[in-house]
Amino acid sequence: MHHIRTVTGPLDPSTVTGPVLAHEHLALDLRRDSDDEAVLDARHADPVIRELAGLREAFGLSLVVEQTCRGMGRDVASLARLSAASGVAVIAATGWYYEPFHPQEVGATDVGLLTDTLVRDVHEGIDGTGIAPGVIAEVGSHGERPSEPERRTLTAAARAAVRTGLPVATHAHLGVGGPAQLALLTTEGLPPHRVALGHQDLLDDPAVHRRLAAEGAYVSFDTVGKNGYQSDETRLRLVLELIESGHADRALLSCDISRHGYLTDEGGTGYGHLFHSFLPALRKAGVDADTLDLITRRNPLRFLAGADPRESSDD
Repeated sequence: MHHIRTVTGPLDPSTVTGPVLAHEHLALDLRRDSDDEAVLDARHADPVIRELAGLREAFGLSLVVEQTCRGMGRDVASLARLSAASGVAVIAATGWYYEPFHPQEVGATDVGLLTDTLVRDVHEGIDGTGIAPGVIAEVGSHGERPSEPERRTLTAAARAAVRTGLPVATHAHLGVGGPAQLALLTTEGLPPHRVALGHQDLLDDPAVHRRLAAEGAYVSFDTVGKNGYQSDETRLRLVLELIESGHADRALLSCDISRHGYLTDEGGTGYGHLFHSFLPALRKAGVDADTLDLITRRNPLRFLAGADPRESSDD
């Protein structure tokens, strides 16, 4: 497998021995008039560092895929500091979130120019930092089919991914629209195994999950612990159904911490909810250690580095 780009330099996937959080936020600002809490900034750096370092010590947490992109308050210099202080590798992202959060630069800009913007982030680094993204994410849409601006940003993401070799992770709002996202991305020549469809644990439709996995894409159950959106009992059933249908090699897990109230320091479930609660529930349900390692380590590494597990046995 190819090396993975982290905020502190290239990472050889073969050296990653612990689990990966496949979709998180460590520094972001999604505040709008109606929501002042959707922020993680310098005030929250120490609690974030403590959580990540604690999870590294307790569970071997090795890597966090940080999916904050353009228009989401991305701060890759902060990511580098958080990574260095916690001892956990972090991957930064580029792309555009779903339409309500599109910055002015999207506007009516054509796909070619949008693609060039993303490629520039990859080749030159983000915001003058020299830090390059390791994933194009979380590229968003809402509804069964992307809006016109979302079609442009998703198409640009796919074309930039093809040009740079990076994978694409999506935001399918409330779990809806994954099949349309996958169709659009693959039409642009992006192989399905370079795509992870986001928030599928918010969609209680195992048939859709099986379809996406059968087509070769990764299915992200990435809001674990967010019980205001979906119960973990339902998430557990959905993950088990995908595993039992023979698609364990396409499942990803994470918690998508996206506001400071989710931090353990403020009484939230934190980045560690996956390890403290959800993985023990999977074990209790009969999922063996090798399958848990597949879902929490080998799958995200293959997604990031470009190996297709259905064509290679390389771990």
